[in-house]
Amino acid sequence: MSHIDVDLLPAAASDLPGIVAIQDHTAATSHARFATGPLPMDERRAWFAQFAETGPYRMLVARRDGDVLGYACSQRFRDHEAFRETVEVSVGLGGGMTGQGLGTALYRALFGLLDDAPVHVVLAGIALPNDASVALHRKFGFEEAGTFREYAVKNGRYISSLWMQRLRPAAGA
Repeated sequence: MSHIDVDLLPAAASDLPGIVAIQDHTAATSHARFATGPLPMDERRAWFAQFAETGPYRMLVARRDGDVLGYACSQRFRDHEAFRETVEVSVGLGGGMTGQGLGTALYRALFGLLDDAPVHVVLAGIALPNDASVALHRKFGFEEAGTFREYAVKNGRYISSLWMQRLRPAAGA
């Protein structure tokens, strides 16, 4: 349970500047996002358009007093029809919001929404090292699927990513 008082709600277009601010801050201060500069708002609007209030592609925000403190989303993994039951999830937290249970609260709410969606497998790619993110995903039943070693370069440093997956439990399980 979150240790902070927030509202967890479906993301609205008015939340996009707050979401982008979190993404830009994360990209500037860590290797968890591969962007090497601020994200263009037009590009982010096109990305945001994939999310809906029903179905497999969802986005939730944590808001307090109108400010976006974090978000969690499930998005298309690949455009091929063969991947229609696969989503990739991510969670992003604003500066100073880690370690307070916000990521757990966001994922719990997001996965609750996905229970009735046509999703068979949930994937997460985690830039390494990131023990907190690996632990968060394990908490929600994710298992290691494999590691892409040194497949990205940011700030002159090679980055590896651990890919984790969670299969939907079989009916009646």
